[in-house]
Amino acid sequence: MQATQPTFFKQGPKPLTRVLIFSTLSVALLVGDAYYQMLSRVREQISVLLYPLQWVATAPVNAALEASSFLQRQTELIAENRQLNDERLLAQGQAMRLKALEAENAHLRALKQASEHQPRQSQLSKILYNGRDPFGAKLVVDLGERAGVKEGQIALDASGVVGQVVRVQPMTSEVRLISDRGHMVPVMVERNQLRTVVYGSGRQNLLEVRNMPPNADIKAGDVLITSGIDGIYPPGLPVAVVSKVERTAGSAFARIQCKPLAGIDQHRFLLLMNPPATLPPYPETSPTPKPKGH
Repeated sequence: MQATQPTFFKQGPKPLTRVLIFSTLSVALLVGDAYYQMLSRVREQISVLLYPLQWVATAPVNAALEASSFLQRQTELIAENRQLNDERLLAQGQAMRLKALEAENAHLRALKQASEHQPRQSQLSKILYNGRDPFGAKLVVDLGERAGVKEGQIALDASGVVGQVVRVQPMTSEVRLISDRGHMVPVMVERNQLRTVVYGSGRQNLLEVRNMPPNADIKAGDVLITSGIDGIYPPGLPVAVVSKVERTAGSAFARIQCKPLAGIDQHRFLLLMNPPATLPPYPETSPTPKPKGH
């Protein structure tokens, strides 16, 4: 049967014929699609069939781009978060400094008002650091001999007596706090003018009134002010308030504890009251008359 087939079916059209046929067909399809949209439906069907292949082909590239974008975004977010955290810490530090400055300004205003009502002139001094003795209650301030500071001057704040200058250097001075162990201040009860002495018992401890009989007219809540009989502390300066009075049967003395009115462990500034004027001397003791007959 193959031997009887015409030559046309055995060899097919010549290459030139094929080119002309396919070229004509292509031109016809182009013209028909351009003017009559003949292949739009075909393209839609082909695009649907090819979409999975396109997705598979582009998936690695898209995944790489998304991963790169995600990592870049994460890096930007970490940097932004770090910057915001630094700004927050800076703002908190500024807020704390502002709050501290406001408290310090309020304290300075209170000191200024207190100095205007004191019987003597006073100087504003800044606390530099605590004394070297870890068992004592002392402070070092920034005023010394060059500023006219002398031993015995009284240190106080807006609420009351803080202590007394016990050592003076050219540029600094050492202030012994009223809470220092063994330090004593002559005081009197503001309510009834009962005179006594208040003693320090340690920096972190309350003050004490010693050697008071159990029937002494003193009670919790009484305010103790300087009596002025020592010639060092001017009278009327607030010192402490009585916090506890214990009267034990069989005891010769009452146990009286007091809380300082001044902020002895607070603030950064103190007032150093100028020393008092020279007091008149003690009267001379007359010689003891000798017995007659000698």
